[in-house]
Amino acid sequence: MALDAIQKNILHEVADLDGIPQGAYNIRANGSSAARNTTANIDIVTKEDKPGIDIIIKPGTKGESVHIPVVLTQSGLKDMVYNDFYVGEDADVTIVAGCGISNCGDQDSQHDGIHTFHVGKNAKVKYVEKHYGEGDGKGARILNPVTNVYQEEGSHVEMEMVQIKGVDSTVRTNYAELAEGATLLIHEALMTHGSQKATSDYKVLLNGKDASTDVVSRSVAKDDSEQIFEVAIEGNTACSGHAACDAIIMGNAHVVAIPRLDAKNVDAALIHEAAIGKIAGDQLIKLMSLGLTEEEAEEQIVAGFLR
Repeated sequence: MALDAIQKNILHEVADLDGIPQGAYNIRANGSSAARNTTANIDIVTKEDKPGIDIIIKPGTKGESVHIPVVLTQSGLKDMVYNDFYVGEDADVTIVAGCGISNCGDQDSQHDGIHTFHVGKNAKVKYVEKHYGEGDGKGARILNPVTNVYQEEGSHVEMEMVQIKGVDSTVRTNYAELAEGATLLIHEALMTHGSQKATSDYKVLLNGKDASTDVVSRSVAKDDSEQIFEVAIEGNTACSGHAACDAIIMGNAHVVAIPRLDAKNVDAALIHEAAIGKIAGDQLIKLMSLGLTEEEAEEQIVAGFLR
């Protein structure tokens, strides 16, 4: 299947792709596979019981990547996929996902991706997921990603969860279980504007000794948009967990942070921080003194904040 100009632009936004990526990949366009490639160490297999794929990464695989972006340009399409990642012991890989919707019609377009990670002992994974919406139609652009992470002993997972712009409604559901010595780092960057709504729900169970997690959300809410950030960390043994919500509010936007820390062991060290408010006036004044307009100064602060 050949990709058109709009689809290629979306791939650039969500996966930084301006051509065919190196390594393993599966590109999904309007509910169907548009392109696929496997390597000696990374296999991609179509599921037989439901829509989606299994990505199987051999133990010891180092320095390889797999791209699995999704593009929707058909108004009214509701697409759901189940993607399972099996990361072998001692592997060290990068996984790039993401979804972009271009909706120029009157019907809602929606993609729900359920991603489940099975990360082997001492394996390392960097996961990047970007969401993006565009189009001048009246139909909504809806993205409801689900991420489930199961980490074995000594594994390390770093996740970048980014919503660039243009998504009218999103519910982002994330769940993780960590074994002994496992580490999970989550960095969320989120932008809403207009009347958009975004909910981020994270739950992390620290089941193994010395397991640790750091869940950080940095967001900007503009106009009349609404955001809810909910994070629950459960410490079931000697472990450490940290969660933080830093949000800038502009216009009449509304942001809510809901922490839930549950220390079920006396040696579970759990911390939550939150800072929600408008851009500080002294920041604007400093940039405006360099010749920027107030609007330009705000844009520069927001860009740096979400970086």
